[in-house]
Amino acid sequence: MKFTLSWLKDHLETDASLDQISTTLSAIGLEVDGIENLGEQLGAFRIAKVLEAKPHPDADRLQVLQVETEPGKPPLEVVCGAPNARAGMLGVFAPIGTYVPGSGITLEKRPVRGVVSNGMMCSAAEMELSDDSEGIIEVSEEFAGQVGTAYVAALGLDDPVIEVGLTPNRPDCTGVRGIARDLAAAGLGELKPEPKPEPKLGGVEGDYDCPVAIDLEFSEADADACPVFAGRYVRGVSNGPSPQWLQNRLKSVGLRPINALVDVTNYISYDRGRPLHVYDADKLTGGVRARLGREGESFLGLDGKTYVVDDTMCVIADDKGPLGLGGIMGGEDTGCTEATQNVLIESAWFDPLRTAATGRKTGLVTDARYRFERGVDPASVLPGLDLATDMILKLAGGTPSRANVAGKPPEPDVKIQFETARVAKLTGLELSDAAIKAILDALGCEVSGKGGKLTVKVPSWRPDIFGPADLVEEVVRIAGIDTVPSTPLPRMHGVARPVLTSNQSRVRRTRRTLAGRGLTEAITWSFITKEEAEAFGGGDETLTLANPISVEMSVMRPSLLPGLLAAAQRNRNRGNPDLALFELGQAYAGPKPDEQMLIAAGVRSGTARLIGGGRHWDGAAKPAGVFDAKEDVASVLANLGLDVTKVQVTRDAPAWYHPGRSGVFRLGPKVVLAHFGELHPGLLKGLDVEAPLAAFELFLDRLPPEKKRSGLTRPPLATADLMPVRRDFAFVLNADVAAGDVVRAAQGADKKLITSVNVFDVFEGGNLAAEGKKSLAIEVTLQPMDATLTDKEIEVVAEKVIAAVGKATGGEIRG
Repeated sequence: MKFTLSWLKDHLETDASLDQISTTLSAIGLEVDGIENLGEQLGAFRIAKVLEAKPHPDADRLQVLQVETEPGKPPLEVVCGAPNARAGMLGVFAPIGTYVPGSGITLEKRPVRGVVSNGMMCSAAEMELSDDSEGIIEVSEEFAGQVGTAYVAALGLDDPVIEVGLTPNRPDCTGVRGIARDLAAAGLGELKPEPKPEPKLGGVEGDYDCPVAIDLEFSEADADACPVFAGRYVRGVSNGPSPQWLQNRLKSVGLRPINALVDVTNYISYDRGRPLHVYDADKLTGGVRARLGREGESFLGLDGKTYVVDDTMCVIADDKGPLGLGGIMGGEDTGCTEATQNVLIESAWFDPLRTAATGRKTGLVTDARYRFERGVDPASVLPGLDLATDMILKLAGGTPSRANVAGKPPEPDVKIQFETARVAKLTGLELSDAAIKAILDALGCEVSGKGGKLTVKVPSWRPDIFGPADLVEEVVRIAGIDTVPSTPLPRMHGVARPVLTSNQSRVRRTRRTLAGRGLTEAITWSFITKEEAEAFGGGDETLTLANPISVEMSVMRPSLLPGLLAAAQRNRNRGNPDLALFELGQAYAGPKPDEQMLIAAGVRSGTARLIGGGRHWDGAAKPAGVFDAKEDVASVLANLGLDVTKVQVTRDAPAWYHPGRSGVFRLGPKVVLAHFGELHPGLLKGLDVEAPLAAFELFLDRLPPEKKRSGLTRPPLATADLMPVRRDFAFVLNADVAAGDVVRAAQGADKKLITSVNVFDVFEGGNLAAEGKKSLAIEVTLQPMDATLTDKEIEVVAEKVIAAVGKATGGEIRG
């Protein structure tokens, strides 16, 4: 939002300096993004008159000018290369020592082809006033009596321009008056009374009915798209350029003056935050109505582009079809030109959500959309129409009709029961009841009640205030955040107890474990394409966004893997094939809160294994596979306090994993802790991702709660000073028996002595193949704690192992 200092003072009676205004704006939440002060930047550039222009003696394209820079003083000799430089013209002169922003140089007195130039005649580009660099600025003859005057001051361009970065919840400050109201509430001046045109015959309210019919054509379900449409007909206008003061104001905020009728609507949009539109009434066919668009309809916008509408967009139409998009842009066919004689002024209120959705669909970003999607004051419909009529009558003449109003403006009636003690309770700021009432009054609230119990009616221009906490925020904002006392937290005696929740602690440990295993953390979008979501078991309509940023981000992700795969492929495309990525974030099985999942997911591509990635001199660099992903999951589970040996591993991984190179970690038949393995080649091909890739998904929400230690002391360290005993067993099993079943059976044979069981050999083929058998060899480690094991004790354990494996799997010891 841009405005000039003089524009602000049209609404604010103040003696505050520019620095005070800037500081106060930022302090009350209207952060100043920048101040452009041409009076300071270009104050040295003066209006000058060229008295004489002669060719340069040593250069064909240069001239030597005699320039009058101040009345009564001798002219200065200036070398100039502009083709339009000539005797008798008025231009802009920069003396020696002036910094020229367009060229980035400071003028020095030096010869140009043997002739010393005592300054410079400047172009608009050199002063950064425009891109015109074809010749020097030609100043109008009306300024002939102002030779020696600062150029920007003479043209009224020395008014400082303030740019404020507004948050989306402050639609009232999209107009200069709203900003002035906030400054007045903050004590920086007094808000001037709002000038209103006289609503009497000869003023804005005419003595004849509006000849253009105005109507609203909506179903009951869509009536909120445009609840009110007001218009007034003005006949006999004389349209032309707007006055210089109005043109300067519009130029200062980056708008291009067009003509008086259009400039009035643009001015009111910035002055009051009230967008308006004017139609050339003679170009209308029949009545004007607000309605929803229809399939196949289109219109030519004021920007020269054709826009196709649909049945979700609010349009303004006549009998021929759409004239424009309500609250966003009008059409070229009914635009006002200098030939316009009769005009229809539109002042309406459009639904913010529908306006925002239409703007995103069409890609249109306009001043009207900027205001309507934030929430224009609904009570400004008729005052805005009267103000526009008054200005048009003053600048373009004409005779107005009576206002024609279809529908009625929304009337928000927000009344809040407010206790002033809440201010101190929530912020620590001690203010008197009178001071709090004064702030709320100054912001436009209607305050009633006695003592500290108030009833506050919120003004129609503040749709962001709907509860007591909002009023506290307003009071503190105006009183000043810097006045809130800084109170340190009380220092606790002794060691502070942990403040992280169990889930927060798990997330931190998971992140550190995966980073320690060589994976780099990535953060990807929570929105993916519908095709990607369906590939990972999602894509339900309940998770499709109603108003997505783009087609590529239209569905909430059912898994973190799509984003990680896309990131991995982008790295591969840029010459980094060996990488490991992980992410901790939310995925969504449905729209309900309990269907949101906290997941740690990771991918390994190329040779990115724990031992390092890339080629190796011994030729043993293998691509990351199922067991690398399994190790990642197992490491996290172990660091989160789970005994991985007690976790079941099954083969029923989801369809996006390779069916023979994947698995699932389970706690019992129903609780799935993680998926891991290589991803399905068909899936990767469909996503245009190079294979192979190993991945995992760990569901942190499904982990059992950690057991809390009793007391603050750690358990004693249990170590053995005796040598472990290792024994090998080879079993003949059915070919479909899982190795994990054998390991679990052997571990359970003697839980006190057996500390680990590892598979070290699998043999299939030979005579075993014909019988559908395989040989599986395991190493069992026994760790005595009290005394060295005797041969008989070892044999007893061995018999227990053989019996346990035989009972669980039907395996027999291999002879």
